[in-house]
Amino acid sequence: MNRTSLWCLAIVIGTLSQVSQAQILIGQTAGFTGAVAAGVNETTLGAKLYLDAINTQGGIGGQKIELISLDDKFEVKLAAENARKLIEEQNVVAMFLTRGTPHTEGILPLLDKYGVPLIGPSTGAMVLHQPVKKHVFNVRATYQREAERAVAHLSSMGISRIGIVYADDSFGIDGVVGAQKGLANARLQPVVLEKFNRTKPDFGPIAPKVYQSNAQAVIMVASGQAVLDGVKALRAAGSTAQIVTLSNNASSGFVKSLGENGRGLIVTQVFPSERSIAYPMVKEALELARAKGLAEVSPAMLEGFAAAKVLVESLRRAGPKPTREKIQSALEGLRKLDIGGLEVSYSPQNHTGLDFADLSIIGNDGKFKR
Repeated sequence: MNRTSLWCLAIVIGTLSQVSQAQILIGQTAGFTGAVAAGVNETTLGAKLYLDAINTQGGIGGQKIELISLDDKFEVKLAAENARKLIEEQNVVAMFLTRGTPHTEGILPLLDKYGVPLIGPSTGAMVLHQPVKKHVFNVRATYQREAERAVAHLSSMGISRIGIVYADDSFGIDGVVGAQKGLANARLQPVVLEKFNRTKPDFGPIAPKVYQSNAQAVIMVASGQAVLDGVKALRAAGSTAQIVTLSNNASSGFVKSLGENGRGLIVTQVFPSERSIAYPMVKEALELARAKGLAEVSPAMLEGFAAAKVLVESLRRAGPKPTREKIQSALEGLRKLDIGGLEVSYSPQNHTGLDFADLSIIGNDGKFKR
């Protein structure tokens, strides 16, 4: 190859290198397969609705946002390994929409070591709110707030015999704390309090205890398939208790999997109704979804959509060449960011973002009702 050819080749390689670098790399590890796959896929789909719209408009400063998503199968160790690959090998400037409380806890050392901000973890764990985790920026209310709200609602209906069934992990314990706060406020005690192994749920011994307790309602603090199995076991044991679960199960896929057992089940929510177009965020999400041939959005999709709006704003404020440090600084400077009818604020002392909590019930048509 002559000198001219080499020179031309160098230009081509250089151009390709610039193109490949003209991306803002964002990392995600979550259970795209496994027990929480339905929720994870819908939350990520909601985020991509907004990210794709931004990229269509030219991205941020001419750079498109590339979300690199790795499947951790809802396994804690794999989540940590995925995060390591994304941070050390892919050099992502931020992490985004992780799923699971112990899973997110497992990557905190990596965030602190490399100064990587995590935006919108799909978990309401109090451990990620208080004390403040320097590199974690939440975009949703806590599980404790949801569980407390659920118990207050049940109590207001005259229900006094309330049980709690929970996964024996940091998520489950977190939800129990909130539920017990609600019970204390109502001057009640749980009529049954049972935990199960998160990785190998066995509701055989639990279901009869719930039935024998004569519980009028049961708060189930668990994820995906575990809730499906738990509800099935309770019904088989003869329990007719009102079942309540948290927003981590607020996906259309979860409702579909419940089948007949879904009717009347209460699911707490951390965003407005997916049909409430009075909220500009909901209206925007619906318009973008329909442009892609989707008839509607789910609560899980709205969570991803909201998180993506916060991510994009932080990238804009970080300047033309976003770095981990610049994004961190931009996030801590966000004050009263209107993401479409809801305001998100952060400071070095507060990384909670939103505190919206509501309740929904699954109707006969398999859709959430408010």
